[in-house]
Amino acid sequence: MTKSNGEDPRSGNRMERFQQGVRKRTLLAKKKVQSITKDDVKGYLVRNAFVLLTVTAVIVGTILGFSLRPYKMSYREVKYFSFPGELLMRMLQMLVLPLIVSSLVTGTAALDSKASGKMGMRAIVYYMSTTIIAVIIGIIIVVIIHPGKGTKENMHREGKIMKVTAADAFLDLIRNMFPPNLVEACFKQFKTNYDKRMFRVPIPPNETSIVTSVINNVSEAMETLTRMKEEVIPVPGAVNGVNALGLVVFSISFGLVIGNMKEQGQPLRHFFDSLNEAIMRLVALIMWYAPLGIMFLIAGKIVEMEDMGVIGGQLAMYTITVIIGLLIHAIIVLPLLYFLIVRKNPWVFIGGLLQALITALGTSSSSATLPITFKCLEDINGVDKRITRFVLPVGATINMDGTALYEALAAIFIAQVNNFELNFGQIITISITATAASIGAAGIPQAGLVTMVIVLTSVGLPTEDITLIIAVDWFLDRLRTTTNVLGDSIGAGIVEHLSRNELKNRDAEMGNSVIEENEMRKPYQLISQENESVKPLDSETKM
Repeated sequence: MTKSNGEDPRSGNRMERFQQGVRKRTLLAKKKVQSITKDDVKGYLVRNAFVLLTVTAVIVGTILGFSLRPYKMSYREVKYFSFPGELLMRMLQMLVLPLIVSSLVTGTAALDSKASGKMGMRAIVYYMSTTIIAVIIGIIIVVIIHPGKGTKENMHREGKIMKVTAADAFLDLIRNMFPPNLVEACFKQFKTNYDKRMFRVPIPPNETSIVTSVINNVSEAMETLTRMKEEVIPVPGAVNGVNALGLVVFSISFGLVIGNMKEQGQPLRHFFDSLNEAIMRLVALIMWYAPLGIMFLIAGKIVEMEDMGVIGGQLAMYTITVIIGLLIHAIIVLPLLYFLIVRKNPWVFIGGLLQALITALGTSSSSATLPITFKCLEDINGVDKRITRFVLPVGATINMDGTALYEALAAIFIAQVNNFELNFGQIITISITATAASIGAAGIPQAGLVTMVIVLTSVGLPTEDITLIIAVDWFLDRLRTTTNVLGDSIGAGIVEHLSRNELKNRDAEMGNSVIEENEMRKPYQLISQENESVKPLDSETKM
């Protein structure tokens, strides 16, 4: 039944209820605001001091960088100016190696092999799913926007690109998973180099020219029987940098063995547990210096960057396209996945990660951000340590959503500026190779440029055209690193939710005597907070 004017009475009731709800919420919010005291404001500032300082550092660093650009500082002066930022990078990288080993060993040792297998499978499925989604987003966005319209003749080129074949790159990835020397793996990675070799190719004996020359001159005939040919051959080589993949594989295997040793493995478990605790206490100290370091890192990079005039129309459109793709993945896809699986507000969870995300933006390295990511997830978001210790180091090594999206998008952009029409099969090839190559991209600054070579080679695009996008890569690298860190962190939250039954069963088996820090004291206390009471694990900040 409807009223004479045609209105539905149920819709009117709904509207009244909605208005009453809004009024009630408004009154509650007004009362809360009126009840705020100076102590509440002070408490809020103390609780969120690190996040506020880090955000301020990014803003001040950006303003400082653009203010100093007119002074045209020399390369030496820029290096001196950004020295505090370099110190932060060195401090964080110093902790990455012991943190990866100790966290993975303790994380896998705290679980039985069955629980570790299930957790590992969930993490791998999540990593592969988000990486494939990221690649698809990148391809769709670049095809719709078409930033490479025009020619590459007037585009600015920068830097040089080392050639590498896809087969050798994937073989290197597998070789690095099994380092022959663990000590060397702490500072070197295996990498195939290329060398030229000259060898003789015999000329077929049925050529008439040879017969003639034998008749005329025996010595001349002997020389012409062979001809020299040049061949490029792969030779073993190495590059500086932590072989994180090899250490991850070893640490997981070592942790599983220690877990299965029961009582015999307890001393080793306690050792790695104590090492992990000590490293995280060092992280708590470094976090006080992080805002200053981030400020100088960002300011130094802005001062150092090339003249903005080199970024023409196509490159500017390419930059905007990458930013749109990364934003769709980071702001829509990842929070939606978290909400659909965990059924909790993803923005509360992401709010707790703010300092890790800003550190990723400043350092441009997911590995260097790892210590801060641990701290945010465990202390602020309350994620179980057995999950973070297992999922985060693996994620920082192989889960590269932002890099995969960027590589697929950049490959199609290079095809567009070359007026190269890609068929459906080639686009599928790009998506597969971008997904696989992103796994091999080490968590170091601008590693994506190296793996870009593999993606371009797979569809026959010129690898030297990577130099067209280097001018803006320093900026885009920071954005895709932030996306990578967000993907790793949300993955830890999702895996914890899916693994809650295994964790409960493990607690019951161990008589509720799980990792010591969870039960006995607040983990990784900051120096100024040692005597304060333990905060609740709710990540929402309260005024």
